[in-house]
Amino acid sequence: MTAPEVIVIGSGMGGASLAASLAPSGRRILILERGEHLRPCAEDRDAGVIFGTDHFRSGEGWQDALGRDFCPGNYYMVGGNSKFFGGAMYRFRTQDFAPLTHLGGTTPGWPIGYDTLVPYYDQAEALFQVRGAAGNDPTEPPRNRPYPHPPVPDEPVIADLRRRLTALGLHPSAIPLAVDIDRWLAGGQTPWDGFPETRGGKMDAETAALARALSHDNVTLRTGCRVQRLLAGAGGGIIGIEVDTPEGGETLTAPVIVLAAGAVQSAALLLRSADADHPAGLANRSDQVGRNFMNHNCSAVLALHPLRKNPSVYQKTLALNDFYLTGGAGGTPLGNVQLLGKISGRILTATTSLPRPLAHWIAARSVDFYAMSEDLPNPDSRVTLRDGQVVLDWKRSNWPAHEALVARLKTLLRKAGFPVILSRAFDRRTPSHQCGTARMGADPRASVVDPFGRSHDHPNLFIADASVLPTSAAVNPALTISALAMRTADHIRDTDLAI
Repeated sequence: MTAPEVIVIGSGMGGASLAASLAPSGRRILILERGEHLRPCAEDRDAGVIFGTDHFRSGEGWQDALGRDFCPGNYYMVGGNSKFFGGAMYRFRTQDFAPLTHLGGTTPGWPIGYDTLVPYYDQAEALFQVRGAAGNDPTEPPRNRPYPHPPVPDEPVIADLRRRLTALGLHPSAIPLAVDIDRWLAGGQTPWDGFPETRGGKMDAETAALARALSHDNVTLRTGCRVQRLLAGAGGGIIGIEVDTPEGGETLTAPVIVLAAGAVQSAALLLRSADADHPAGLANRSDQVGRNFMNHNCSAVLALHPLRKNPSVYQKTLALNDFYLTGGAGGTPLGNVQLLGKISGRILTATTSLPRPLAHWIAARSVDFYAMSEDLPNPDSRVTLRDGQVVLDWKRSNWPAHEALVARLKTLLRKAGFPVILSRAFDRRTPSHQCGTARMGADPRASVVDPFGRSHDHPNLFIADASVLPTSAAVNPALTISALAMRTADHIRDTDLAI
């Protein structure tokens, strides 16, 4: 490949979607990924390994605000964190783009509305071959097109659960999923939620978007390339990228640079690239880089009946959004409820202190839910560096709303015929949709990038990952990250950027 015209840093949901969308333009695109391809292996369907060890994690250490070390639940490989994602591809609700009052405060709103993203949501659903059904979710935003494929079918126990919830006056709906269930199960009888895509069936950033991008001769992927610094020129443009590669250090250049390393690592790279003219880091004239970190408030809720077993294999097909926009004190939002991939005894043994026999007894009888509430932006919830190491000071917000959601869910599940309910909140080790560290906005004094993802400070630098989200909403952000990246790709293609 001759000299690239666009360098994309990161091959996860944002970087891969941008490359797939921009590739037909003929632009010479180089994608840099610090990790390698995840190949099929004995461990990729081993629940004890996946949930009980850090086998697939990077082993990287971060610190919290008190200086305590922890290993984050992030993955560095081709496709990024999407290799292990649960496949849920939700559109943000129309109301998520406007200021919305929660128990914990009011969100700031977005500089664009839902209507702006509709054509890109359509494109992203097509790219990821999303399975879904419109019409049952009371909060679902307007659509121009139907889902590309019918929903993943409920297993018998879940079909019965759907009937029970409907009888209570609720509106259970199909989770929009980027999963070809027949292909997935052909590779092994496990859920896909939390298990890596290596054998076909789950449409992650690698198998869907990156594969599309690399089908074009003008797109190249280099693995094992860890970007250390961005170099800014006197005129403000990014004039170089310092990269550690398997062959040694290199400095790469391109007219357009796209940063898509994820909410934490993108912020860390900008901060690490500080120089004499930018002592607080690049793209940081607003002092917003690293700030407003958000990570959904999430809990696992297990509903059991001692006399009923749940032989489901994958389970994750049903959601409730009845309390997404209301249900809390004063009519405030509570959040989303969806099924988890089926919990097994090995997963419970690996992730809890339960004795093995009890863990297997519970898992054989449980229906497993994921309760998710919005975490609100807070400038003091942030990513910083300490002696070059990532420091994540996550300040949870809106927790009373999440507690209310879990309490409401427990009450409803008892009414639906489950006398035993167990719950557990997720902690900082779980990457529950990290976002917000380089927020988009129209005002350069209060945001890092403009509504197209273009840096206010460096005209040839774009950010195309979860960093740019002004709010976290309360549904999985993968589809929105992809849609925003595709919009950024259109802007790069249609704008004179000296290419």
